[in-house]
Amino acid sequence: MDQDTTFVAFDTRKETIAVAIGESGRRQEVRFFGVIANRPEAVRKLVDKLARRHRRLAFRYEAGPTGYGLYGQIHGLGHDCQVVAPSMVPVRPGGHIKTDRRDATALATMFRAGELTAIWVPDDAHEAMRDLVRARHAAMEAVHRARQQLLSFLLRRGRIYPTKSHWTRGHRRWLAEQRFELAAQQIVLEELIKPSSRRWRAATGSRNR
Repeated sequence: MDQDTTFVAFDTRKETIAVAIGESGRRQEVRFFGVIANRPEAVRKLVDKLARRHRRLAFRYEAGPTGYGLYGQIHGLGHDCQVVAPSMVPVRPGGHIKTDRRDATALATMFRAGELTAIWVPDDAHEAMRDLVRARHAAMEAVHRARQQLLSFLLRRGRIYPTKSHWTRGHRRWLAEQRFELAAQQIVLEELIKPSSRRWRAATGSRNR
């Protein structure tokens, strides 16, 4: 970074962004700028305001659940922006005291000192694939929980499939043949079978019933 760079750090939350600024030169004080709404229009207004006051801007923020939309927006406005991994941010003395103001100011101080390591930011195609993998993983976990719940219910009622080959066509036919005298138990069985089969098809893309 050249000596004309102004370092801007964001501490992002779902609804707000805390902003701290450090001008070039270690003798300059890193100051807390304020809090804005975590909305594209509010970010654009902030960036435009800072761009009128400073010759060159560079932005940093920690990766988090808000994703990379902020990164893309700032790049689209023509400014340098990078994302840092929270696990790679050095912990300073007193860092256990967490406030948005303190976090943003500390991040700006480390940014200006060159102590932050940027991470690779996925493009839209990579991010979409990550979302797909996460969704499939969550669906498979839901299938496992539903199936365990169904098998546990049947075990408590003494209904045990004669082989260990569960979830085959034969096992599914066996499940469909199970009947209980008490209406409440029959309803429980049917309600447990439905999500188990539906979630499995969703997770695997299978159309087999």
